[in-house]
Order: sequence, then structure tokens, then C-alpha cells
Amino acid sequence: MAVAIRVERLRAWFGSHLALQGIDMEIPAGKATAIIGPSGCGKSTFVRCLNRMHETVPKTRVEGRVTVADIDVYGLPAVVVRKSVGMVFQKPNPFPTMNIFDNVAAGLKLNGVRDRKRLDDAVERSLRSAALWGEVKDVLRKKSGASLSGGQQQRLCIARALAVEPDVLLMDEPASALDPISTSKIEDLIFELKSKYTVVIVTHNMQQAARVADRTAFFLSGSLVEFDDTQKVFTNPTDKRTEDYITGRFG
Repeated sequence: MAVAIRVERLRAWFGSHLALQGIDMEIPAGKATAIIGPSGCGKSTFVRCLNRMHETVPKTRVEGRVTVADIDVYGLPAVVVRKSVGMVFQKPNPFPTMNIFDNVAAGLKLNGVRDRKRLDDAVERSLRSAALWGEVKDVLRKKSGASLSGGQQQRLCIARALAVEPDVLLMDEPASALDPISTSKIEDLIFELKSKYTVVIVTHNMQQAARVADRTAFFLSGSLVEFDDTQKVFTNPTDKRTEDYITGRFG
């Protein structure tokens, strides 16, 4: 199995608080990997370390090694890392002063792309990949990203992340603020995206992890307890703590 992300001895702090306690993990390419665990277990911190977002918080630091396609994430400028490792956050965050087109094209323009046809093609491709093109193609430059519904805004943010053609797409609780219909659309989208990208999704919803992920990692108290095929984690976990969490004994 090809490895997209290799994590070695990863530790992360918020001030003096150790949030990740030495994570070793190999995330497969072209698959969806779910990160589950109770609140405060380090799920979001872990994915934020994969594209250097953790360090944007004051008084944080990271030790260890993260490689994406054999490139050392912490040996490159953060802006370069985030081009190959995109991220979609829990709450949709379109740029409110930009129209839909400019929202999707923002990353490309930041990276110096000015050719109009290239931008047009990239915006259409990304919106199609995010299953949003049919809903917005007639209002690309007429409506702001913030005018869309919550579910549409989240798919717009996914399109924005895809526009720069990343190798990896990180999704931190991407459907937790959405209604059931919008959540279903995001889950369908993850199924489609993993044929082209490596997807890592943080979710508090275990049913969602079981539906969309090929592999599942269970985190507890900043440690990786178990990481295996999703079906095995949910039906025959190796560690009793995983079983206790999945069956609702805690968390």
C-alpha cells in the first residue's frame, strides 16, 4: 500500500500542555482515513500539524517528522506545504467580500496565476469536483460566497482547497455544522474525492467514519491507540479502549 503521509514521533504542545504524545502513523495514498476519539484527544491538533496550521496558534510548538510524498513538511515554507496539503475546516469560511469565482480562485491568484483561461478552467473543474458547479455556474461573479447556504459554503471551501491541486485534503469535522441533507452531500463527495486525493477526515460521528473511511485511527489522550481498516476497528478492535469508546462506554 502506497504511503501518502508518514508521521514519526510527532509531539505537539499548547504552551506547556503536551497535546500529542509521540504519534507514529502511515496514512495510505488514495484512501479516506478517519480520525476518531473523544473531545480533547488530539484529533484536530494532529491534522493541523500535517499542514503547519498548528503553529499559527501562539505559544505552540511541534517535534517529530511529517513527510508528504517523501517531502519533509517542516523543512519547507508553510505556504508551499499548504499548496500540496489543503484543509477544510469545521465551520465554512468563504471570503465574505469575494464573489464565488474569486473565492475558488483565491489560492491560485495568491500563487501568482493570472492567466484568465487557466483561472476559468480551474474554477470550473474545482466546482465540479466539489459537486457545486450546477448550482452556481450562472451566478459565479454575481453572488458572494457568503450568500450561499451552509452546505453550499462548505462545498465552496472544498472547491477552493482543490483549486490549487493538492496531494492531500484534510477535513476537520467538515459536516458537524450542517443539516442531514448537506451532510449526506459532503459524505458522497468524500467518496468521489478519494479516487483522486488522499483524504484525512476528523469526525466525532462514528457512523460517518464507518460510512466514508477506508482506514480509521482512534486517538485517546493525545496518543494513537489503534489504526486499522475501518471495518476491523468497528467490528473487531484490537484494544479494549477502542471497543469501549465505540460501544459508548465513554466519550
